[in-house]
Amino acid sequence: MLKTLIRLPLATALLAVVAGGSLAQEVTLRVHQFLPAQATIPANVLVPWAEKITAESEGRIAVEFYPSMQLGGTPPDLFDQARDGVADVVWTVLGYTPGRFPKTETFELPFIMTDAVSTSKAFQEFVETNAADEFDAVHLLAVHTHGPGLFHTKAPIGELEDLSGMKIRGGSRIINDLLTKLGATPVGMPVPAVPESLSKGVIDGATVPWEVTTPLRIAELVRHHTGFTGENGLYTQTFAIIMNADTYDGLPEGLKAVIDANSGMPLATMAGEAMEAADADGRQKALDLTNEVVALDEAETARFKDASALVIEEWVAGGEGRQALLDSATALIAKYSGERAETPGEGAEKAAN
Repeated sequence: MLKTLIRLPLATALLAVVAGGSLAQEVTLRVHQFLPAQATIPANVLVPWAEKITAESEGRIAVEFYPSMQLGGTPPDLFDQARDGVADVVWTVLGYTPGRFPKTETFELPFIMTDAVSTSKAFQEFVETNAADEFDAVHLLAVHTHGPGLFHTKAPIGELEDLSGMKIRGGSRIINDLLTKLGATPVGMPVPAVPESLSKGVIDGATVPWEVTTPLRIAELVRHHTGFTGENGLYTQTFAIIMNADTYDGLPEGLKAVIDANSGMPLATMAGEAMEAADADGRQKALDLTNEVVALDEAETARFKDASALVIEEWVAGGEGRQALLDSATALIAKYSGERAETPGEGAEKAAN
């Protein structure tokens, strides 16, 4: 245990030993994920979550962090690493394994998401009621989405035709299909590969939310950022925070209660709020670099929506029950977006598309 902690950054090691200054923990959870430690979810969700469960367990739960795939493998391996016990907890992108999560894929469909908080809450309830079986092999802690996805490109996008021939990174099967329908050439890759691919000319741009542009320094590699008018973002991606089932099942009841109290909707909401705050920071950094940040007007946004509608039609036609899943997703997004709009002050600081 001590040798393991010595290899970790000092802050991580300290987190594992805090709790009244003792080393009396009963369980040490290894948390594995694909982004640098300073990225939004690792720094502003996973670390506070770990601090909270350590404090509420009175030091009986310790946490070790392994960012940037330090335990080996690639980002698409993370779900299986949690299932197989390579790590105790992982944060992963569900769309990195095409076809494996057909129900949760619903939330990736174009122009149905609104903001990161409302859509994350909707996604959490959706999974609990419609897609829990997709996580039978693990213990699900929470799911969430990112904020509105948009284009970050070397050349400007002023109209739909500007995408023709552009090599654009997509993060999932659905998003790559969307890019094809919009006239671009999709290049699938996990988000950590984006900076090198941009700098080497492998891609001309990427679809990501504002949030991830900061840790990956994307705004320094492109000059143009293109979003849309209206409350619906171009797309979002789906994420899960999951625990190895044997690790969870082996916890004493009191420690299970601590994990349970910090799972589900509270954790999904925390993740959505962190994503939204980071979206605003990412956008401001692009403006500080004097990059071009635009939202296409209503008419051009409508053209993008029309071109992407076939993605939804083909997805619905691809499997029994998919229309019901889509109806559930859109109803839940409307529910939580409406609740937020009715709460004074809520959403006032939402990042612009």
